[in-house]
Amino acid sequence: MTGQPLVSGPCEPPEAPLSVKPSKLPPFDPADPIGIDDLLDPEDLAIRDTVRTWATDRVLPHIAEWYEKGELPGIRELARELGALGALGMPLQGYGCAGATAVQYGLACLELEAADSGIRSLVSVQGSLAMYAIHRFGSEEQRRRWLPGMAAGEIIGCFGLTEPDHGSDPAGMRTRAERDGTDWILTGRKTWITNGSVAGVAVVWARTDDTAGGAGIRGFVVPTDTPGFSAPEIRHKWSLRASVTSELVLDGVRLPADAVLPEATGLRGPLSCLGHARYGIVWGAMGAARASFESALDYARTREQFGRPIGGFQLTQAKLADMAVELHKGILLAHHLGRRMDAGRLRPEQVSFGKLNNVREAIGICRTSRTILGANGISLEYPVMRHATNLESVLTYEGTVEMHQLVLGKALTGLDAFR
Repeated sequence: MTGQPLVSGPCEPPEAPLSVKPSKLPPFDPADPIGIDDLLDPEDLAIRDTVRTWATDRVLPHIAEWYEKGELPGIRELARELGALGALGMPLQGYGCAGATAVQYGLACLELEAADSGIRSLVSVQGSLAMYAIHRFGSEEQRRRWLPGMAAGEIIGCFGLTEPDHGSDPAGMRTRAERDGTDWILTGRKTWITNGSVAGVAVVWARTDDTAGGAGIRGFVVPTDTPGFSAPEIRHKWSLRASVTSELVLDGVRLPADAVLPEATGLRGPLSCLGHARYGIVWGAMGAARASFESALDYARTREQFGRPIGGFQLTQAKLADMAVELHKGILLAHHLGRRMDAGRLRPEQVSFGKLNNVREAIGICRTSRTILGANGISLEYPVMRHATNLESVLTYEGTVEMHQLVLGKALTGLDAFR
């Protein structure tokens, strides 16, 4: 050793000796163990707290009963309240929308799904699918006609892409739009449509004969009182029970020429909308996971076996530690993707990364939480089983596990395994 510094050049030595003692550390916060809140500014925190308070007051006292009965009573009133909060079309600009950041919208999704996935789905479909489609691909006339009422929750929207025989492969859709003079005639069926039977407007995707320039699939803004449109509700679900899920039946629905979304041609339009909705799921899944983890943590502190709280046993602490790690890693990932979206740098593959990881880990957290609660874990007195069953739907919609694995696989290898 010559005594020379390990780094030479323009770097200057630290102004203070390395032996200076750090300032007093804040206490460890079990609710925020790695200090993610330090990344949020006061407006972010205020929005998060506002949505959390609303969900605590308006949803949590009733959600177990709604879930057990398989209904979401007062959905129109809830939509208006969410509109008053600015939660509908939250990151969109103008037309009565809040113009919030992507991170702020994500925080809202997390808090809503901490109450129930069905409530977050109501908001996601309204804002990230139906409103986003009109805002991004619609005409100025369409935006002015629909978006202010949707932002206020006065008009509920739905998004018709999935069909009975075509889910992961929307290119195979059978719903058709045929020209009749200047009009369009829509015929077909969509299924698993959130908000369908209560919607005032539906964004419906259909195959056309106009294949020139890749325009074979087009989006249409369909008022739901148009003759030939119906939306029977889907019953007998064991997941997302506190959510309105419907079929859309289009039996010769006649629409004027200006019903088509002028800026959406081919699959680019609906896939862009799905990417926006998947981003909200990245955050929302962590809300369900957080609620389940907190329930298990509270239970472990008070439930006694063998003369002491079960939280004092090593195996229980190992479960809680592992769940906390995955929960807050997932929130940190969501925050990172939100910052990328706000910077205009979020790629679809990165959204798939987040959706794949966070939903999968959230289900694992729910299942582990259930084991800590024992038999009580299956009771609706606790939220864990409700969140676990809801997440089985979230795992599938907006792209199955396999689809997101293949998206990432293609990005990593450069080889397309879809076909």
